[in-house]
Amino acid sequence: MKNYYLAIDIGASSGRHIIGSLNNGKIEYEEIYRFSNNFVKRENELCWDLDNLFFEIIKGLKKCKELNKIPISVGIDTWAVDFVLLDKNDNILGNSVSYRDSRTKGMDKQVYKIISENDLYKRTGIQKQIFNSIYQLMAIKNKNPKLLEEATYILMIPDYFNFLLTGNKVLEYTNATTTQLVSPITKDWDYELIEMLGYNKNLFKPLSLPRTIVGRLKSKIVSEVGFDCNVILPATHDTASAVVAIPTIRDDTIYISSGTWSLIGIEREFADCSIESKNANFTNEGGYNYKFRYLKNIMGLWMVQLLKKELKDKYSFEELCKIAEESNISTIINCNDNVFLNPNSIINEIKNYCIENNLEVPKTEADFAKVIYNSLSVCYKNAILEIENLTGKSYKSINIVGGGSNAQYLNKLTANATKKEVIAGPKEATALGNLVVQMIAENKFKDLSEARKCIYNSFSLKKY
Repeated sequence: MKNYYLAIDIGASSGRHIIGSLNNGKIEYEEIYRFSNNFVKRENELCWDLDNLFFEIIKGLKKCKELNKIPISVGIDTWAVDFVLLDKNDNILGNSVSYRDSRTKGMDKQVYKIISENDLYKRTGIQKQIFNSIYQLMAIKNKNPKLLEEATYILMIPDYFNFLLTGNKVLEYTNATTTQLVSPITKDWDYELIEMLGYNKNLFKPLSLPRTIVGRLKSKIVSEVGFDCNVILPATHDTASAVVAIPTIRDDTIYISSGTWSLIGIEREFADCSIESKNANFTNEGGYNYKFRYLKNIMGLWMVQLLKKELKDKYSFEELCKIAEESNISTIINCNDNVFLNPNSIINEIKNYCIENNLEVPKTEADFAKVIYNSLSVCYKNAILEIENLTGKSYKSINIVGGGSNAQYLNKLTANATKKEVIAGPKEATALGNLVVQMIAENKFKDLSEARKCIYNSFSLKKY
């Protein structure tokens, strides 16, 4: 009988259950369940509906039973930075607020009253993003301090789902680093920093690495889904899982994890916490086996998703690429401008940006698509030039993984803009990274290098 492994990969807009196995030395997988992930408004805050997400997690587990493909283990990965606070009875305190909520506005200034922005980067190596957990916690401290006083535990979102499945509270390392409260030297919470900021250090329990077994399913869950299995930590930050699955057999590769966000970077043994790195807005997030994901966040296909939605799904993503190729507009915008983080209308925001910056204003639907795709490729080129300048190293190729690896037009633009070979695929990198960590934990691969070679040999990759 085959051994099955289940990756539950939950992104900012949707989630999926992907079951995988090894067959004749190659990885096979299939998506068996998909569900949407939408924001909800609670007390004027933009929140995640965690109850509904866990309901969908259980439905997907039941699907395994229906298909008679019972996994020997399951791993959950999600987006980063968001968390829940639990009280002494393990109930969530306050709302499960999304990183796209505006509660962190001005919280950077509150943090910098205690520690300067430069010193914070030297301590953590994490780039400033106004939605980082450090600023979310400062928002709670300033606006609802009682929550922090009553809390006994902080769990990142995938840690919380693991707790609901097993009853065990385990904090995973790669996701924890995105809080901007972990030391790249000790690879542990920076408790001195946490106390400086006035957060209760007792909330921050020890960190565990990917491959750690969280536990077995609770008996109540077993009776509901019809089977038992191990819950294993993948790299629970979805980008960290995607980087695990980079199908590279050489070290001189830049990766782009292309989805709602585009994460561009390299793997390093040590963090670069220099002022030059900070000024370029690079981050040193934790990776598998304590490697660092030295990368930069770019707004990514979020803008395309918003355009598709605003056009009432008139076009598929593939069709948006096709009409973009037909447009002659050459306008380039800064995709990372905060006005594009959560606009009411992406079309109006692009128009306003162009007017304010004396740029040609897009008129047609094809123009808007072209502006976004062209601008993304230029952002990619600029980020890669920064990587090469900061590392003093030239890179020959770019591995694009994730859903965006299917955007052939963007891949062509990226190859043209960077003058580098672009290798696209696999699409489901995050889920594959999740799966192979489970397989490593079960001794199916001896290490990450062997797992990556297997991914490289298991899937057809497109080169530009």
